[in-house]
Order: sequence, then C-alpha cells, then structure tokens
Amino acid sequence: MMEENINWSTFLAPYHQAVDELKVKLRGMRKQYEIEAKHSPIELVTGRVKSTSSILDKANRKGIPLSEIEERIQDIGGVRIVCQFVDDIYTIVELLRARHDFEIIEEKDYIKDEKSSGYRSYHVVIHYPVATIHGEKFVLVEIQIRTLAMNFWAINEHSLNYKYSGEIPKEIQTRLQRAAEAAFQLDEEMAKIKDEVQEAQWIFHQYKSKSHKKGG
Repeated sequence: MMEENINWSTFLAPYHQAVDELKVKLRGMRKQYEIEAKHSPIELVTGRVKSTSSILDKANRKGIPLSEIEERIQDIGGVRIVCQFVDDIYTIVELLRARHDFEIIEEKDYIKDEKSSGYRSYHVVIHYPVATIHGEKFVLVEIQIRTLAMNFWAINEHSLNYKYSGEIPKEIQTRLQRAAEAAFQLDEEMAKIKDEVQEAQWIFHQYKSKSHKKGG
C-alpha cells in the first residue's frame, strides 16, 4: 500500500472513535467511584490519535511498510490515565483486565523496569472493537497509566526529545535521569501518607456535597 493510496481520514476515523469511546468509559468509571464516595484510582483521562506525519515518521524510523502499520504500530490511538499514587496504577490495570469490551494483547511495566532515560509508566495495548457502517473493525490502542509526577516528567522529556530530534545532549539527559528519580521519590513519599491524603479528600468531598445541596 503506497501513501498516496491511503485515505487518511477514512483510515484514522476508527481510531478517533475508539479513543473517544474509551475516554467516556474510563471517565464513567471515575464517576462511579465519586458516586459511591470512594477514592478513585483514576484522576484524569486524556486521549489522542497520532497525526499522519507522526505515523509516517514512526513507520520510516522502524522500517515498517505502510501495508503493516495497522498491525505493527500499537499507539496510533492512545489513551492516558493519570492517577495520584503508584498503587492506583496496578488497581487500574486490574480493572482493565476485568473488562469484556476489549482484549488486552500486551502489557509493559516501565515502573518496575524503567527505561534507561528514567521514563516510568505502565502500558496496556488493547484490541478495541469499533462499530462502523461496514461492520465491526478492531484497532490497536495503547493505554498509558502513570502518576501525576511520572506524567509531569514524561511531558517534559517528550518536549525535549522533539526539540533535539531524539538526540538530547548528555548533560540534559543526566538532569532528566535525576529528575526522574526525584519524581519517583515523590511518589514513594506520597504513598506513605496515602491514607491521610485520601481521608482529607473524602472530608473535602463531603463538605462540597453539603455546600452544593444547601446552594441548590
């Protein structure tokens, strides 16, 4: 399949649909925790579909023929779940494993086995069914799960990679690795006061609920 033979709008439409549906479902899970006045492991859900140029760059970099990008590029569609605590990440993984509306085909734990750059996150690659006018179509979507601290680090590292075209100067790499360790230490310390934080958030949630009822 040559690039000029791909109708990119048609090609990417199922990915946009999959990402939109997953965002709604995952935010719905977060809402259920709120309704039951429980700590939600899900703090924030975002999603995106790679641009055509980004897909072509990755295919070229990895030597993937255009006829194989659907099967071999796993993150054309991407969803990110951000949470407060490291424990929440593994709770979310269990929640995803228990679902029946998609199939998990791969998991990568970059928290227990972080990348050399310092990157930490948990990746779950799923086969997601999309209902189209031509029938059901399965697309690959990558779900990234990370803490707020991991996400802050990863966003900045991504920006630097873009600026330096993947060739970040050694000095900055060293500082990034130190920052990654600092971010992980922050997560470790917050884990030690997790119960206190959750109790404080519950009290605040109750206060907001009462205030809303009085105002309404």
